[in-house]
Amino acid sequence: MGRKKVLSLDFDGVIHSYVSGWSGADQINNPPVPGALRFLAEAVDEFDVAIFSTRNVQPNAIPAMQNWLLQHFTDYYGGVEDYAKDTLAKIRFPMEKPPAFVGIDDRILTFEGLFPSMETLKNFRPWNK
Repeated sequence: MGRKKVLSLDFDGVIHSYVSGWSGADQINNPPVPGALRFLAEAVDEFDVAIFSTRNVQPNAIPAMQNWLLQHFTDYYGGVEDYAKDTLAKIRFPMEKPPAFVGIDDRILTFEGLFPSMETLKNFRPWNK
């Protein structure tokens, strides 16, 4: 098998439910989005998974995301931290937007050749709002 294609994922609103909003780069106060952990567990076997968030460049943010994921993966794997660590080790946290095959973000529109109206942009809402 050749090199895996890059899957770029946003963190807040895609992996982390982010229902409380922003409280600091190293403060992650909400549970995962339903299905996020299963999705990540599958994705790391098929893709080079990169979590690229505006948090990434903030002090202590990457360790906070890693610790949060470790805790939730450990729960997902029935308390088996070794499985959680193995999955987490396959996820990278780049400081710059990676050249990705595909990305998932709760605040992005898919460009399909036509630019959206200013009204469409002004009225944009993420899936959970």
